[in-house]
Amino acid sequence: MKRRDLLKTAAAFAATPLFSSWAGAINPPEQTNTNPDSVNNSVGIKRFGDGRDWFFENRYGMFVHWGLYSIPGWHEQHQWRGRVTRNEYVKLAKQWNPVKFNPEQWLDLMEEAGMKYITLTTKHHDGFCLWDSKQTQFNTMNTPYNKDIIGMLSDACHKRKVPLCLYYSIADWNQPNYPNQGRHHELPPQPQDSPDWIKYLEFLKEQVRELCTNYGEIHGFWWDMNVPLHKDPSINNMIRKLQPNAVINNRGFDEGDFGTPERDYDNAAAEAKGFDRLTEACQSVGMESWGYKKDEDFYTDRHLISSIDRYLARDANYLLNVGPTGEGIIPKEAADILKRIGKWKKSVDECYQGVQTDSNLVNVPGVLVTKREHTIYIHLNKVPVGNGIKLKPINVLPAKATLLNNGMPIDCAVNLCPSDHASQQPYLRLRNLPIGELANTVLIAKLEFDQPLEEIGKPTKLETDVELTK
Repeated sequence: MKRRDLLKTAAAFAATPLFSSWAGAINPPEQTNTNPDSVNNSVGIKRFGDGRDWFFENRYGMFVHWGLYSIPGWHEQHQWRGRVTRNEYVKLAKQWNPVKFNPEQWLDLMEEAGMKYITLTTKHHDGFCLWDSKQTQFNTMNTPYNKDIIGMLSDACHKRKVPLCLYYSIADWNQPNYPNQGRHHELPPQPQDSPDWIKYLEFLKEQVRELCTNYGEIHGFWWDMNVPLHKDPSINNMIRKLQPNAVINNRGFDEGDFGTPERDYDNAAAEAKGFDRLTEACQSVGMESWGYKKDEDFYTDRHLISSIDRYLARDANYLLNVGPTGEGIIPKEAADILKRIGKWKKSVDECYQGVQTDSNLVNVPGVLVTKREHTIYIHLNKVPVGNGIKLKPINVLPAKATLLNNGMPIDCAVNLCPSDHASQQPYLRLRNLPIGELANTVLIAKLEFDQPLEEIGKPTKLETDVELTK
């Protein structure tokens, strides 16, 4: 058989250096609108055309769950999950004195990790407020600390031009007008309460007004736990009037601006080829808690990086959470995870910038694709089963092939594999990938072609001189 030399071999990978620097909720949230059957989502999500468009440029952020629950260090829902009475839980306020809290240090870590914005819990389900709220005494000003946490963080963010987003829980285990009925993420009815949803909404609106008025510009409002499923667009309208550049999520009183798939609960969002609306996934470095847990188990770098890549490669945003200690320090284990992920993201970041997502460009399970002009990026999002990958239906050799993780050239070839004997179609193969050396990360290949991408996957004429694999 006549042989056609289509083989292109790069430098051997034997000398490739190791990446030496690498070492929620019970009920899932409302599902994000996904587009699992679309041909592709390469056109991207439509922008707002106003100040909220910052969200499209700053796609990776730090989530912080912090409050009284960090003192016992078990879970952010300590009161509910630990069956702690309200009378006992509120005593934690007498211990709230996070003297080591330094917002500059938080922002230093955020930036080192490659994150572009920060979202902090102003009030979690326990009702304790991290700002000087005039609507309740259950706040940071009535503690030994006696400082306005939100004011301190907002000042630091404004100085460094870091977008600040504020989390706010609708469910409230302390405010006497909130109708705790024992539903999910609620206390059983409390004898000392006066349940009144209308009065509670007035309380809530005034707290939202404080947050949107007293701390300068904010860039996002992150609702959580609308247990009654109450609808009232006027509340988000108030936020938009007071903070026109703030994006609002879909867990509040209307559909908001973006969806919020959480951890790995939403399989449809995790596996969809694209999204029909703006999306921000969220995950924590800790496996058990979003708040600080003293003996926490942590996700592997590989699991978190795969999750981040899976959403960023599909035109979505991502929030990765840490839980500071009761003293205000982000634990070293959590900080080290963020730093390692930051090094990975810095090495591959071009595959997320100014690109379109088009994972139907190749027919390979577990692989995502982003593209720009004549360049495609192959994201080996799921753990590769071998050190080579066949990129059907691409049958054109790239002019240049680079592994972004370490900058090394990729050994690649276009030839016929035995498994494709029936069609006699040769395909592009990436070979000798360092999947062992870089096993705790996601490999991303940059393939640059000297012809339009529309032409790299056209079927070839059946021949008898097809180059066989070597």
